[in-house]
Amino acid sequence: MLSRLMVRVTFPLAAANVMNQAARMVMAIVGPVLALELGLSAVELGVLAASLFGAYAVAQLPLGVALDAFGARRVQIVLMLVAALGFAIFALSPGFAGLAVARMILGVGISAGLMALIKAHADWFERNRVAHVTGIATAIGALGSALTTSPVQALLPALGWRGIFFGLSLLALGVAAWIFLSVPEKRRVAGNARSLRGDIALSGRILASRTFWRFAPAVATLSMFNFAYLGLWAGPWLRDVAGMDGPARAGVLFLYTFAMVAGSMLTGSAASRATAAGLPAFLVPIVSLIGMVLLQMGLMLQPNQPAIVLVLWLALAVFGAAGPAGYVVTCQMFPPEQTGRVSTAVNTLTLGFAFLIQATIGWILDLWPRTASGGWDPDGYSWALALTTALQALAALVMATAQRRARAI
Repeated sequence: MLSRLMVRVTFPLAAANVMNQAARMVMAIVGPVLALELGLSAVELGVLAASLFGAYAVAQLPLGVALDAFGARRVQIVLMLVAALGFAIFALSPGFAGLAVARMILGVGISAGLMALIKAHADWFERNRVAHVTGIATAIGALGSALTTSPVQALLPALGWRGIFFGLSLLALGVAAWIFLSVPEKRRVAGNARSLRGDIALSGRILASRTFWRFAPAVATLSMFNFAYLGLWAGPWLRDVAGMDGPARAGVLFLYTFAMVAGSMLTGSAASRATAAGLPAFLVPIVSLIGMVLLQMGLMLQPNQPAIVLVLWLALAVFGAAGPAGYVVTCQMFPPEQTGRVSTAVNTLTLGFAFLIQATIGWILDLWPRTASGGWDPDGYSWALALTTALQALAALVMATAQRRARAI
């Protein structure tokens, strides 16, 4: 049931997360076009896509301080204006260097997508509803990925990739205006004085916390796959391994985004229900990690039957959507006034992993000669998947062990 608070708070900030997802996802569609038009190698394409994540990651810790100090509304208005600038510069850039700079600006602009939602929900909703409403908001945000799959593929011949980015710039400006007009200011508690030095010191204590390091790295790897593959490499994999043409690839990615919508709602609701029932807090993230490991092993077998390919990728979308639930549970292990800093600290790890993995996948693919069609060898993709599979299997083991220790204390 929709509440007035969801309409005023959740929906406008979820629209900002739509721009976050769109900025990440659009490279999966325009990336192959850029590679051919500008003659980019896999490493260059990987670095170009990863530039966004590098800037995104660097922005996280100061972003956490800003969210706790100024609130989600003010921070997200400013950042949406920065995102609009980044989209516009990308559209105007003549070559690789300008595109990379634009992606870095864009990375800063979208850096509060999920974090602002978590902070605002912690401020305005009851504790046992935060994971649920965040799941709904994340599902809405996933529509940003849908916006940049089949629709972008259909518009590319008419607008070109530059026109696509100009359109995204205008949308970001519209979202900034919506947040300004709709989201209320959260009043500060009287007598709760704070200083920049104190906020920074508290961030340091969070990063030094044993609780943080028991769970945050594992939560970060849960979202890593979606960042690295949906942000770039899913499109080339579908082309080079599954043998799909542009419209077919866009169709799979379009359905992938709706599977993420369903997964966000299911995992968010499941996490809230698990908390209410007294079950282990990290049950949903652990199960999701195990599911992702098994599904990636299926992709390593290089299937090319459309039905099997579709099932594997859609299931990955559902399990991968549990990342925000892991963020919420991690944040709830700390005081509510630290939500912004804890969530951005977790996101720093996620984005750091995504940056390294996205660039490393490009390096792995370049170990094999390019195919006659200009793509990359399917064996390279399998070795890249082996890397992410191993990392997530280790993460699931670490998280499960940490959960048992936490319950024993």
